[in-house]
Amino acid sequence: MAVFTLPPDLIIFYKKHIEFLTDHAVDPDKRRYASKHEAIRHYIDLDVWGKYPFDDFPKTHFQAIMKYTDFFWVNEKHDTIQLMGNELRIMEDDFYIKFKTQKKQEVVISKKDYQKFIYNNVLALYYEDEWLINCDSFQHYFGEIFQLNNCQQVIGKDRFSEFGILPFNLMRVQKKLTNAFRNKNVPAILRQSAELGHYIGDAHVPLHTTENYNGQMTNQNGIHAFWESRIPELFANEEYDFFVGKAKYIENKQDYFWKIVLESHQLVDSVLSIEAALVKAFPQDKQFCFDERNGITTRLQCRAFAKAYSDRMQGMVEQRMTQSIQAVGCMWYTAWVDAGQPDLSIFSKKELTDAERKELEELENAYRKGEIKGRAHSN
Repeated sequence: MAVFTLPPDLIIFYKKHIEFLTDHAVDPDKRRYASKHEAIRHYIDLDVWGKYPFDDFPKTHFQAIMKYTDFFWVNEKHDTIQLMGNELRIMEDDFYIKFKTQKKQEVVISKKDYQKFIYNNVLALYYEDEWLINCDSFQHYFGEIFQLNNCQQVIGKDRFSEFGILPFNLMRVQKKLTNAFRNKNVPAILRQSAELGHYIGDAHVPLHTTENYNGQMTNQNGIHAFWESRIPELFANEEYDFFVGKAKYIENKQDYFWKIVLESHQLVDSVLSIEAALVKAFPQDKQFCFDERNGITTRLQCRAFAKAYSDRMQGMVEQRMTQSIQAVGCMWYTAWVDAGQPDLSIFSKKELTDAERKELEELENAYRKGEIKGRAHSN
């Protein structure tokens, strides 16, 4: 549906490949079965980091790594001693960061040096199981401040990723789509378009922005699928208006993605409290029904119960779905514009490379095995 928000040239291009887009929109979910790094790209537990509007939380991935990475060093006795970390941070401005060490000493480092250290020694380790840094590399930047005699190893500990990186991932995929347009790489354009659409959809779901993502902390288990799947399944085709207007160019992508995520988070309390009140008010024997699906009897929310929940939310699910469609169109269009508006009529459909084909086959095989790596976010 996002295709029809686009200018004519883009509509023609995407309509030619709409089957591919539809088939591969679920690839990010399949990848959760293949990679332990995938699940965190679908959500961010904002409530872990404070309260709306989360002004103190970093708005870029690089800033998050800077703020929420703890550093330790290992001496010749194999003792592990913390050097730096958010809990040890006592002051930060535009130029300096002050830490209190485990020995209660205060140390001040140059923020510029810290940024260089992270960029040159930590970013490349992000997807490694351990962030192991050479002692000499650490001493190059901070040797005059930290006297690490007989240092054996410096270790970085990621303290934020487990709580989700959704807005950072949106920026990552947006850049990949822009580069695909710039390189006139049709398979990459289609894959990144499909995946960006998936992640933007996730960002519009309130329960993708909270630690209580499936109501497990409030005795509301299953509310994630109720909101995200069951209600649209019952009412979207019959009742929702998916004509959302034309795609617009987005100047500040980072702010745009964060706006989506923050708007979703502001709806979390309503999603949970309305359902909790309805469960108490609605006849218990009318809340769940049984349906045959692929020969399996499945317990699902009854239509009347789902309708009551949808009505009490005053069209929230429809609104977030239509806003998601608009956002996908905007970001596809924005990527094309940022790439210089290449002439899509001369783009030839290239076959997938052997490596790309192998990657998709491995993705499908991992999905069929049925074991999610990381958080199963939509029980």
